[in-house]
Amino acid sequence: MAMDASAYAFAHGVRHTRTTLRAWQRTPLAVAGRWAAGSTLAAAALLAAVWAIASLDHRYQQIITLQPPFAVGDLGDVLRILRDNLLVLALHAMACVAGFIAGSSLPLQAQQHRGVSRWVHEHGGRLAIAFVGCATAFSLSAQAYVIGHGLAGVAHFLQVSPGLLLLGVLPHAIPELIALFLPLAAWIIASRKGQWEQLLAATLVTVALAVPILVVSAFVEVYLSPHLFTALTHIHPPIVRPSEGWLVTVG
Repeated sequence: MAMDASAYAFAHGVRHTRTTLRAWQRTPLAVAGRWAAGSTLAAAALLAAVWAIASLDHRYQQIITLQPPFAVGDLGDVLRILRDNLLVLALHAMACVAGFIAGSSLPLQAQQHRGVSRWVHEHGGRLAIAFVGCATAFSLSAQAYVIGHGLAGVAHFLQVSPGLLLLGVLPHAIPELIALFLPLAAWIIASRKGQWEQLLAATLVTVALAVPILVVSAFVEVYLSPHLFTALTHIHPPIVRPSEGWLVTVG
């Protein structure tokens, strides 16, 4: 009995995923190192853009209720931060899965389609590159503006420089951003080499690497970064209570 094209594509993907995982076991550091280098570059670019935007925004002032990373929190804050980061990680991982489907699975099903549908199946990889590339650029630009604008407002309210405030969040922000960008780095590396069949394996491995990093980063943000913030700014915020806000007055 002839195998259905979708079933064949699924079996093909599973087989390639197992083969890829076995191949990566021989040189795990080299593979993870390439991903880490790419995600570090993206994290550095985002932080640089945030600093530039915050430094140029001289008019906005934001009155804040101090919470992590500016004031010590509790386990509820850890869970909230981890939830938000896992949502972002899931979105980035979905880009990897979409790349696998578009670049590896769809071409195998092209023979069963005609017209526009067949063209989409045959050129799914290129379409995926264009879409994810545009979506990633828009997402990073929007994040850089929103975070930079907010950082400027907080810095002006606390009467400290944006660079000093950004320095205070680096201990948790750097590993956090590197972990979040791991799936996208793996996606870019695989797509440039046309290795679409590796993206499903890359999704599994990058998520497995990112989750523990995000857990540790959340604890650092809640319990350690506030002390660095106090040391750099000499502002001594009270401890944040589970259901209370503390408004700080500066100057």
